Amino acid sequence: MDIKRSLILFLSSYGCFLFGQEKVVDTIYIFDSQMNKAKLFHPVKIITPVEAQKNSTNLSELLRFQSNLYIKENGRGAVSSPSFRGTSASQTAFVWNGININSNFLGQGDINNIALFGYDQIGIKPGGGSVVYGSGAIGGSIHLNNTLDFNKGFHGSLFSEVASFGTYNNFVKGSYSNDKFSFKASANYAVSANDYEVPEFVVGRTPFKNINGRYYNTTFNIGAAYKIADAHTVSWQSQIFDASQHYVIYEENGNRSKYKANTLRSLISWDFNKTNISNSLKAAYTEDNYRYFSDIHSPKFSGGEGKNYIFKNDFNYFITPKININAIGEFQVNKAVGYETGITNISRNIGSLSGMIRYFASKDLRFEAGIKKDFVEGISSPILYSFSGKWNALKWYHIGASFSRNFRYPTFNDLYWKPGGNPDLRPETSYNLDMDHEFHFGDFKIMLSPYYMDIKDYISWLPTPYGYWSPFNTYKSEFYGLESQVTWNKNFGRHNLKINAGYTYSKSTNKETRKQLMYVPLHKATGSIEYQFDFLKIYAQGLFNGLTYTTADQKRSVALDPYFILNAGVSADIYKRYTLGFKMNNITDTVYQTVADYPMPKRNYSIYATINF
Repeated sequence: MDIKRSLILFLSSYGCFLFGQEKVVDTIYIFDSQMNKAKLFHPVKIITPVEAQKNSTNLSELLRFQSNLYIKENGRGAVSSPSFRGTSASQTAFVWNGININSNFLGQGDINNIALFGYDQIGIKPGGGSVVYGSGAIGGSIHLNNTLDFNKGFHGSLFSEVASFGTYNNFVKGSYSNDKFSFKASANYAVSANDYEVPEFVVGRTPFKNINGRYYNTTFNIGAAYKIADAHTVSWQSQIFDASQHYVIYEENGNRSKYKANTLRSLISWDFNKTNISNSLKAAYTEDNYRYFSDIHSPKFSGGEGKNYIFKNDFNYFITPKININAIGEFQVNKAVGYETGITNISRNIGSLSGMIRYFASKDLRFEAGIKKDFVEGISSPILYSFSGKWNALKWYHIGASFSRNFRYPTFNDLYWKPGGNPDLRPETSYNLDMDHEFHFGDFKIMLSPYYMDIKDYISWLPTPYGYWSPFNTYKSEFYGLESQVTWNKNFGRHNLKINAGYTYSKSTNKETRKQLMYVPLHKATGSIEYQFDFLKIYAQGLFNGLTYTTADQKRSVALDPYFILNAGVSADIYKRYTLGFKMNNITDTVYQTVADYPMPKRNYSIYATINF
């Protein structure tokens, strides 16, 4: 689907807005209504649009420096995937406004083909979540959420950035709301020649240059809500994303290829909200298209087109002020067609029923239990469950714990790719155990989160005697470790100082070989410090990544060496409406890789301006 067709579909969905949309709680409507419930029992890191501007290159950069995920990026702006607590990319769920958007084909999300700008918050939730968010929510979930305000009048902003390697990034947003109607729209365009060089990294006899590394992407977001009565709100949210990535080559006369991705997402909702009862009825349509060109000038390509029709109802009722029940029903129709992949027209129906009960024993003690059954056409799905509790034991100490069973069903590529698809695959299932210890000492907050996961029927693509690769349910895997976070925020009159530091220990092993899984660093640490005086703000970010194996046998000679990256920036607010800023990335000029043979840029710079009106 090219951008012209995307725009036609996007604008035609405007008609749907006349008949349905979403809900408002107090003066803010949050499309992912389960997120606030999750925060009652689990730690969820929220990244605001202001924080996102510190790492504005792409979503990969943002998650690398502002979360505990390991991001595998095939060079700046290229194919990128997350590793959450050592799990694979397909064991991380991407959730857009409460809807799971992992690819029908791959079962995962390519981070650099997901927009960075246009969301009101990005949430990072570690741990299992399949009872609420479905297939793939094993290691954790990444939430891309939009909100709509009421009684806020008109607001607008423009962000424009010029950076190294011929990079330009522009984002514009506008919103208007009164007591009954709310509207918000935004657009982002990013483009880069991306021709950086790393002379110290030699391929054969040639110093590395990111030849054919160009990329661009365009995003449109639009949302609206209308209060048809005091307790009833209809709302709508849509997104179009159009992108192109050229794949890097090592020599000027090499074969130049590219990848194009187009997505359309549209969601309408009708929400009813009273003091003790609420209901959210949603209908969504998502479309993902990809095309791979082995020659950038050739009209011939391979690829696929996936379409999802989703209907979801979320009913919530307080039987008493202390007991809450929550029932969620969902039905999906997944359709796909492949081009030059052997995948013909295929369709799959998916249904699910889940129920949760929450008991608020006191203001300091609460519990949640959930159960879910998925009905996936052609696949036997297990019963899923979750148990969580949170206790504010002392004023300075809070403890939480959860146990859950989660799963991931095989993707269309796993089942139907020709040659190689395996229709006899079983779903991956996991058992997750999490604990959270929070300590509060004045302005200090310390979070310690040990975890354990056991995954069976791990799906891996392996070579066959017939000359092609095929997926199989292979080994069992075990994951355990510790995530920790320290934050300190202090105001001194007109001065403000924020310090944030995190450390992650991830032990992820194949139970048969007892070796660490590929592309899972044992150690990762991030940190930031930000100082603000009146109109002036200065910050620095640091990232340490430990030794990372790139082969199953832990061969040290081809492992990725540990590295440390330091970024810094300064910005000034002028007349409260204008902001000018300067950023320097990789100050230490470090040569590093997140995927073997794809070095990332050395020292680079950007300047930006923001106008609020």
